[in-house]
Amino acid sequence: MTLRSYGVRVHSTPPFNAPAARRLREALGMAPGHVAYGLQAQYGLRVTADTVVAWERGLLAPDSRELTALAGVLWCSPGELLGTPQSLREHRMARAMGVDELARRVGMDPSSYRRMEDGNRWRGNGRQTAALAEALSLTPRELLTATGRDGELAELLRSAATTRWQAYVRPVARMLPLPGRQLEDALQRLHSDYHARMAATSSWGASAGSGESGKDFLDRIVEHFWALTPG
Repeated sequence: MTLRSYGVRVHSTPPFNAPAARRLREALGMAPGHVAYGLQAQYGLRVTADTVVAWERGLLAPDSRELTALAGVLWCSPGELLGTPQSLREHRMARAMGVDELARRVGMDPSSYRRMEDGNRWRGNGRQTAALAEALSLTPRELLTATGRDGELAELLRSAATTRWQAYVRPVARMLPLPGRQLEDALQRLHSDYHARMAATSSWGASAGSGESGKDFLDRIVEHFWALTPG
């Protein structure tokens, strides 16, 4: 979402939690002016009290640097000022982790990681993907959303359900750091459940054959897979 702050267009990367910002400020007995002063005195940010109020009302949102500084002034973690993280950047900021630190933990050059984060497109290998999930404490589903690979997984799962599931164990494993046996069991059950339901009710089968807007069909396949994959 693109917003305006100080007359300049900025991109609000984190999903800012405006009510939380106000609640935390009030709990410290601070007025918006106190927050503005802290942002300037401690972090060199020229933020007015009116801007702080606008943040708390959801009219504006702080950019990444401002959010980190605001967390410092309010004596909280950046994650406490965020809604539900979606992107890699949002998950990283929620854990108050810098690009260099995360890149090191993932085993990647910082500039390469930053390009992926900026493009919201993860291209790490299987080992790096597993390290990323561990570093950011991501569930398999959060990992897929954060790395922008939901659509790719959906296509793989459709093929696994409708053709030979064994051929898709490795491709899916490269995207999801799941135990091998757990992944194999989930794909096998997905395949079995799909064909059993197709034979019994023709609901899934009719969808696949009649072109039930591929999206609805894929959504059902994906949701069933996650139901078979605890956590």
